[in-house]
Amino acid sequence: MLKKLLNNVVDLLSTPTPKKVTNQPKQKSVITTYKEQTGNGLLSTMFNKGNFGEFSSYGKMAKLPGYHKALFNIYIPNGKEQTTEIDLVFIHETGVYVIESKNYSGWIFGDEKSQKWTQTFPNGQKYPFYNPIKQNIGHIKALQLILPSIEKEHYKSVIVFSERCELKKISYKAENTYVIKRYNLAKLMNKQIAGSPKILEPDYIDRIYNFLAQYQKADRTVKHEHIEKIKGHQR
Repeated sequence: MLKKLLNNVVDLLSTPTPKKVTNQPKQKSVITTYKEQTGNGLLSTMFNKGNFGEFSSYGKMAKLPGYHKALFNIYIPNGKEQTTEIDLVFIHETGVYVIESKNYSGWIFGDEKSQKWTQTFPNGQKYPFYNPIKQNIGHIKALQLILPSIEKEHYKSVIVFSERCELKKISYKAENTYVIKRYNLAKLMNKQIAGSPKILEPDYIDRIYNFLAQYQKADRTVKHEHIEKIKGHQR
């Protein structure tokens, strides 16, 4: 298990093949970006399932073509005198990709209309969790409130489950919405990038990034309020 984990980290930290011609600003390494934004070092990332899930997702996206910036664990106002936490916002020339990371195991069942999805294990144990499609819709609506200049169709909702689970019966028809396992993330993103027009210039991506950065590293009060809100969804 440890060997597999280390191999995954080595792969994520490997340097992308340099392009022959580029006039875009140089981008930082995966682990440097993640550590600067979250404060999580390599060891605390490797041995925390939630952190490793986010880090792994970003590791697959960091090597994508085109200029981009990423923000982790941002707490933004949702218009209801509360905050909503977004795992990963990936700002790319082709749009804003809102990533919800689920580092679950077991079998996963759910559809876009249900309030709860279900995590099931072979021993018969079942655990409900809040519908991640609805969860990410809330994230995108909150982003639209503070980034009204970006058109609705340029937001993409991506729910990423870990390789440890099995998506048994998942159904949805919502546009610009994708529920996948992590090993399919790079393939999905490459397809989206190749089939989408460039609508954000690098300097504008930097402006969005700098604006959203103020919502990172929330204090304990904000995090506590958010946790209480999540508990309410699970009842």
